[in-house]
Amino acid sequence: MEHQKVREFKNKKASYQYQLTDVFTAGIQLVGTEIKSIRNGKVNFNNAYCFVDKNSEVYIKGLHIAEYQYGNIENHEPQRTRKLLLQKKEIKKIRKYVTERGYTLIPISLFINERGLVKVEIALAQGKKLHDKRKDIKDKDMKRDMDRMKF
Repeated sequence: MEHQKVREFKNKKASYQYQLTDVFTAGIQLVGTEIKSIRNGKVNFNNAYCFVDKNSEVYIKGLHIAEYQYGNIENHEPQRTRKLLLQKKEIKKIRKYVTERGYTLIPISLFINERGLVKVEIALAQGKKLHDKRKDIKDKDMKRDMDRMKF
């Protein structure tokens, strides 16, 4: 089932640094003025990662949502740890891959769907080796050259 994305922010470094396997769409628990900042495009994925705690809940850490410029003293904290909302079977699968197989859980995009809800796409990933990154760059350059030759 493909979600219609109204506004989307991507983690561009994720596919370059990691080999992505399974992708999950999760809701995110927001407080106060965070939704207003997201609608204004004040989101930064640098150093963001996800983890599963001992109570089998998934959290995202390092996602920077800037303070709302028209907010008051009740404004939110930009770097706080936010809970992700997933189904239990998805959390069980994620926990298994992270603990047993050594995968990492990273956010790859954040979007607002057609109902106005903020969703995060997270992926199970393994770090790429240097030669894999070089191969990706080579493939991208070859594709760009082929596209130029068509015109």
